[in-house]
Amino acid sequence: MINDMQFDVITIFPGFFSGFFEHGIVRRALGEGLVKVAVHDLREFTHDRHRTVDDRPFGGGEGMVLKPEPIAEALNSIGSRTKAERGADAEIGNDQTRVVLMSAQGKRFTQAVARDFAARQRVVLICGRYEGVDERVNQLYCDMELSIGDYVLSGGELAAAVIMDSVIRLVPGVLGNEASGEFESFGVADAEITADVEGVPRSQHGAGGLLDYPHYTRPAEFGGLRAPEVLMNGDHQQIRRWRREQQLRKTLANRPDLVDAAALSREDRELLDKIQTEANENSRD
Repeated sequence: MINDMQFDVITIFPGFFSGFFEHGIVRRALGEGLVKVAVHDLREFTHDRHRTVDDRPFGGGEGMVLKPEPIAEALNSIGSRTKAERGADAEIGNDQTRVVLMSAQGKRFTQAVARDFAARQRVVLICGRYEGVDERVNQLYCDMELSIGDYVLSGGELAAAVIMDSVIRLVPGVLGNEASGEFESFGVADAEITADVEGVPRSQHGAGGLLDYPHYTRPAEFGGLRAPEVLMNGDHQQIRRWRREQQLRKTLANRPDLVDAAALSREDRELLDKIQTEANENSRD
């Protein structure tokens, strides 16, 4: 991965992000110079006294649409070229810049996309508003449209903040332990994990696209519930198997759609068969 990556955010509400940059790992990454962020006020790229950024949609319909000219000027001001000007590099994904339109019509943002962004030198996020952005901006400049979920927000600023947070934490040096970005929900498979990661016990699995297992800490008993004994017996092989089984159970319960695409070993599939057999027996009781 490449350090000193840059985010550029184009928005009509630049003040939205001020508090976001003052807390947690984002503040740390900015303070240590591991990541740079520039927020660009779209209204600064207008040329009328009303600083107009939107207009009525062709063909009629409700709402307003963000105009293409101010966005194009904003992109040009930061040196972002059209896809045609970037040529073959943009087409095959070798360009070190990603221009992204935040849109309810976009593909779903995932941890895999976050890892791709973290390996780039620059990510430009265009925050949509109103009914959306003139489609020609997408056609001329954008590498992709992204949505953070199957719901509609009032604007792309919240989505841009979510993306920045998830990407920034993957930039080398940002997290206190580099393994934190690998041993977690939606993380990489065991085979892809950095070898001999310092501080990672042998009792852990990589997620391989599954959800993380449940976590416990002191006290051993709380609210009448006791932490699982297997986690306190010191047997790393038992702990590893228990954690993997819990990953599979939690994923099946909360996100069964992830199981088919997950990196599963033969042992994983045996555990899955066991869990599903139990579920079938319980449903008959």
